[in-house]
Amino acid sequence: MKKSKKRQSGSTPAIVALEQAGAAFTVHAYDHDPAVASYGEEAARALGRNPGQIFKTLVAEVDGALTVAVVPVSGSLDLKALAAAVGGKRAAMADPAAAERTTGYVRGGISPLGQRKRLPTALDSSADAHPTVCVSAGRRGLEVELAPADLAALTGAVVAPIARA
Repeated sequence: MKKSKKRQSGSTPAIVALEQAGAAFTVHAYDHDPAVASYGEEAARALGRNPGQIFKTLVAEVDGALTVAVVPVSGSLDLKALAAAVGGKRAAMADPAAAERTTGYVRGGISPLGQRKRLPTALDSSADAHPTVCVSAGRRGLEVELAPADLAALTGAVVAPIARA
């Protein structure tokens, strides 16, 4: 049977990308509170998960090129480690407007999957400690759970220690 390329109601580009790849995944929705400052910690609480299993998607500039970093919400991004992981020298956080424009997602809902423009990606190696991890499914209040190896394969990510506790 041929898969329909038509988006289902409520589907996001991240979910469409997972469906088209035939990946095994689960979607988790929760009511997002606009007053919450930390989207990742909110997701961990709402889903009743260990914050080390929920990963945030950050966009940085490495040697002037936008690069995606996927790190656990319980930690922070080590910019030097990110630069080294992708073969660069210097890294800094990207301008939020540039990140939104390039990925096609809004801040707090940026997914490493189904981005408008595929960017070099690094996934923190702590993901391998979990059978599955959750990342944004492309909008606030929506997460997708999948195996870390599938996430790395679908994003073309290098897996490296890029987070610090």
